Amino acid sequence: MSEHHRVAIVGATGAVGNTLMSILEERAFPFASLKLLASHRSAGEILTFKDQPIMVEELTHNSFDGVNLVFSSAGSSISKEFIPTAIGKGCLVIDNTSAFRMDADTPLVVPEVNMDAAIRHNGLIANPNCSTIQMVVALKPIYDRVGIKRIVVSTYQSVSGKSGSAVLELVDQTTAALEGRPIEPDKFPHQMAFNVAFDWPFTDGGDSEEEMKMVNETRKILEDDTIAVSATTVRVPVFFAHSESINVETEDKLSADDARQLLSESPGIVVMDDPASRKYPLAVDVAGRDEVFVGRIREDRSIENGLNLWVVADNLRKGAALNAIQIAEMLDGISV
Repeated sequence: MSEHHRVAIVGATGAVGNTLMSILEERAFPFASLKLLASHRSAGEILTFKDQPIMVEELTHNSFDGVNLVFSSAGSSISKEFIPTAIGKGCLVIDNTSAFRMDADTPLVVPEVNMDAAIRHNGLIANPNCSTIQMVVALKPIYDRVGIKRIVVSTYQSVSGKSGSAVLELVDQTTAALEGRPIEPDKFPHQMAFNVAFDWPFTDGGDSEEEMKMVNETRKILEDDTIAVSATTVRVPVFFAHSESINVETEDKLSADDARQLLSESPGIVVMDDPASRKYPLAVDVAGRDEVFVGRIREDRSIENGLNLWVVADNLRKGAALNAIQIAEMLDGISV
C-alpha cells in the first residue's frame, strides 16, 4: 500500500472499526494519514492508534476530502448514503456492509478465493458476510479440485457479529441468569444467555436474511449459480468466532484424506483435525486468529460424493476487518 494513501474508517467506534485499527497497526499498514469517522453521538471520542490519540470526527459528506481509501463498516443505510460521495471524490471504498454486495457492478471479494474480481472495481469493493467468508475459503480448494453440487451449512454465530454492545449484553444476561434475576433482551429478540436463538429477520419464503446472504453471496463469489445452497444460521452465547457445520456434495469423489491434504496446502487455512487427541477447531481457541480453521473432515456415508467439515474463524478479523485489509494490500501488491 502506498505511503501516500490517506485512509478513513467509517464506523470507527464499532466492533469492526476497532478491529480494523488493531489489524492496521499489527500489519504495519503504511499510509500517510488516518481519519476516524462515526455518528455525531461518537464524535469527539478519543481513540488510540500507534500510541497516538486520534479524535473521532462526525461523518458528513465532506469527510472524504483529502482521503483516497475508505474502510466502511457503519451499517447498510450509512453506506448507501455516503459511499457514492466517497467514490465521487476519488476514493476506493471497501465496504463491510450488505448494501452493495449483490450489486452486479460491485465485486464481492475474498482474497484467497476470487481476488481477480477486485481488479474490476469501479471505486467500490464489497466485503462478504462473515459466515460466507470463512465457508468459501474452506470450500474453494474443493470446488477447484472436484466441483461442488450442493452445500448444506449450519452456523453457530458469536454475539460479536451483531455488535460490541451485544457482547456486553451477553455478559449482563449471563450474570442475571446466574443470579436468578429476570432477563429483558435489548439487542437480541430472545434471551441469549444459555440459549441458541434465531437473530435475523425472516423473508417471506421462511429463510432468514442471513441465510439468504450465504446462499446468494456464495454463488456470486464462486461465479456459479448451479450450486445448490441450503443454510440455517443461529446465534449462540459465544463472544467471538463463528463455527459452521458444512456438508458438501461434490461432482467427483474426494476422500477425507485427500481433502485434508488439499486444505492443509491451501492459503489462509489451518487444518486442525485429530479427534482422537481432541484436536479440532474451537471458538475459544480461534478467537484472535487470522486463519480459517478446518477440522472434523470426514466422508458423508449417506451419499456417494459427500464430505463433512467443521469450520471456525474469528468473525471480526477474517470475517470482516482482516478480509478488507487483505483486499487493499493485495491490490497494491503487498503479500498477505
